[in-house]
Amino acid sequence: MLINIIILPLISSIACGLFGRYFGYLGTTIVSTSLIGFTFLLSLFSFIKISFIDNICFSLLLGSWINSDLLYIPWSFLFDSLSVTMLIVINSISFLVHMYSSSYMSEDPHIARFMSYLSLFTFFMIVLVTADNFLQLFLGWEGVGLCSYLLINFWFTRVQANKAAIKALIMNKFGDYTLFVAILIIQYFFKSVDYSIVFLLVPYFLDKKVFIFYTYFNIINTVCFLLFIGAVGKSAQIGLHTWLPDAMEGPTPVSALIHAATMVTAGIFLIIRCSPLFEYSPYILNVITIVGATTAFFSATIGLVQNDIKKIIAYSTCSQLGYMTFICGLSNYSLSLYHLFNHAFFKALLFLSAGSIIHSLSNEQDIRKMGGLIQLLPFTYSMFLIGSLSISGFPFLSGFYSKDLILEIAFINSKYSQVACYAYHLAVLSAFFNNILFF
Repeated sequence: MLINIIILPLISSIACGLFGRYFGYLGTTIVSTSLIGFTFLLSLFSFIKISFIDNICFSLLLGSWINSDLLYIPWSFLFDSLSVTMLIVINSISFLVHMYSSSYMSEDPHIARFMSYLSLFTFFMIVLVTADNFLQLFLGWEGVGLCSYLLINFWFTRVQANKAAIKALIMNKFGDYTLFVAILIIQYFFKSVDYSIVFLLVPYFLDKKVFIFYTYFNIINTVCFLLFIGAVGKSAQIGLHTWLPDAMEGPTPVSALIHAATMVTAGIFLIIRCSPLFEYSPYILNVITIVGATTAFFSATIGLVQNDIKKIIAYSTCSQLGYMTFICGLSNYSLSLYHLFNHAFFKALLFLSAGSIIHSLSNEQDIRKMGGLIQLLPFTYSMFLIGSLSISGFPFLSGFYSKDLILEIAFINSKYSQVACYAYHLAVLSAFFNNILFF
């Protein structure tokens, strides 16, 4: 069952990419959607079994990958509560986006290529979240970056799509480079890139230093800082955030899958996965808190003056990613994962509703020209309203439980830390601006 979760999206991608012209429109959509749907069901079963019934984790060893002298890296997949939770998010959203795309992209002559890219992205995202070591995580990390480039640039005859895809790729490379350097440092000092070995040995390296640019730096602080810069690039935090709004040049289903629910949360996943490292680096946790809170506020204010419906949702995504980041800085990783889980669904709902509006209005994206939608598209209006209420923290909707708890935890911590006080006040202002943004 666990192997099938990994393999089925790859089979879907290969089948649609190589045989899409023979399958035709109907065959391509049925094959890709059914395989991803089956993957989602398997993910659901594994989530129930691992998180609720057995309450254990599985390490699935498939064989040797790199075996050279002291460097041994196997093909190994880790299925614990964090991995299976992310699998639910990835495969459920991917399944819904595949179904949505079968209608949204029905008039596109290259739908087989589109479905192949979507399935390939799902495969690499699964590799990322189930990796049992840093190098395998980096493989999935680079894979989702590649698929992001291919999907943003899907309509490659458009100049803006080309520019947006190149911008996303280059800006992500800054984060990719620092992540790779962090992995090299981990391998050099810890003699392994396996999660369990590295996290176990961290207390023994608290006083060790690394010589970089004619200066000695603490190893744990250096590795954590480099890992965080990698997360900043992928999760569009302030400084490396400008690629995300421009990525809206891709088809709307791409925005729903990659730029709201899955790829941009890879940086948050990296911080949560490496929490045993970050907990030994309080200075970097303070940096994470400041950057996350600043991003939440900064992105919400930019979103207030946008007129493009997809860019409004994109800046809202940046803001919510800021919430997830700064609460990690306050050492509440489970709460960050909870908000990540909730945010994926209501943000995907907003993007798919926006796609329905854009499709119905002949590709019009300016909100100033969208009056009277409640009469024209009552169902889409209702779905958009539900998503807006959820992201605003309306009582008894999913966003209320995680977002309100983030503000509560930040308020409690603000009594003991100036950094937490800074984060709390910016988070409250960001929540206010986000509510204005959608109403």
